[in-house]
Amino acid sequence: MAIKEPSFTIGIEEEYLLVDKTSRDLAQEQPAALLTKCEEALRGQVSPEFLRSQIEVGTRVCKSMQEARDQLVHLRATVGRIADEFGLAPIAASTHPFAQWSGQQHTDKERYNVIAHDLQQVGRRLVISGMHVHVGVEDDDLRIDLLGQAAYFLPHLLALSTSSPFWQGAQTGLKSYRLSVFDELPRTGMPHQFASFSEYERAIEVLVNAGLIEDATKMWWDLRPSARFPTLEMRITDVCPLIEDGIAIAALYRCILRMLYRLRRQNQRWRYYPPFLVRENRWRAQRYGVEQGLVDFGKGTVVPFPVLLEELFDLVAEDAAYFGCVAEVAHARTIVQRGTSADRQLARFETVKALGGTEQAALIAVVDGIIEETLTVPTVASRAAAASTV
Repeated sequence: MAIKEPSFTIGIEEEYLLVDKTSRDLAQEQPAALLTKCEEALRGQVSPEFLRSQIEVGTRVCKSMQEARDQLVHLRATVGRIADEFGLAPIAASTHPFAQWSGQQHTDKERYNVIAHDLQQVGRRLVISGMHVHVGVEDDDLRIDLLGQAAYFLPHLLALSTSSPFWQGAQTGLKSYRLSVFDELPRTGMPHQFASFSEYERAIEVLVNAGLIEDATKMWWDLRPSARFPTLEMRITDVCPLIEDGIAIAALYRCILRMLYRLRRQNQRWRYYPPFLVRENRWRAQRYGVEQGLVDFGKGTVVPFPVLLEELFDLVAEDAAYFGCVAEVAHARTIVQRGTSADRQLARFETVKALGGTEQAALIAVVDGIIEETLTVPTVASRAAAASTV
């Protein structure tokens, strides 16, 4: 029996860190009125996060990338405007350049209290934010089939998103230090391959029946079947300060899933590679971002990222056209050409230092750059110019 084509609807969740505009440090205590005002303005599209210095927004179910972009622009602008009333600003970066994790407190909410008790110091270090992308795949078994195949492409998406090169005032040498922090948690990393949805459910039930987790929402893999929606949720990426970068990555992920579905429709599938090989590319993306390239397992050699990206464009060209998001996908070239947020943060830091600034002054300048990018709305003209280069 043929599987009905998925809807491939899309939804994007972004986590922001809240910064004190005077000190540029994280706001250790979020004013209660801030979240209340955000909830009144955004009606179900904003929520508290694990830490009091965080806030999360999410688009509604979207049929197009333009719709998702418009909602993200509105969400960021609204949070930014309300935060400003309290002397705060959101930053869409996956770590704060110099905040100390030991000074942060988790949100007093039952779910977060349980997580904090369970994870202890590992949980207290979670001063990180990410971007999660949901794509509608309604058939349970197809969702599990695509889960196993799409994992191959997760390092490519991570490399494009990197925005966490600093940790507690130090250059980590990694473009995405966020993953190093997150990987200390249980049930994280690359997803397991399952033969069917029922096999997946049985595996989850083992942990639920043992009293270790309440449900599948505590499976924190890089890619997972959502426990709340009929979607495949991509979670590996850092959050991007520039909206257009995040939209490009989300569009590319959506196209990858449809490309894999098209293969399935033709009784084909993406080649299986041992998980340890894919994890090697995951590490390379985390360490180098788009700078050094990933391993082509068929060729047995490291291929420069721009070359890999063009190959990926060829694979999903039909799907980008189908979704009307050719320009959004092509924006990934711009990310590679000018570097990711991590590259820009490091460059800004070195520039201030070279001009005689102290390390703290350089770190503050990095924060200022992230704030500016987070709240910058791409103009119609700039998007048209980008589209003309496709």
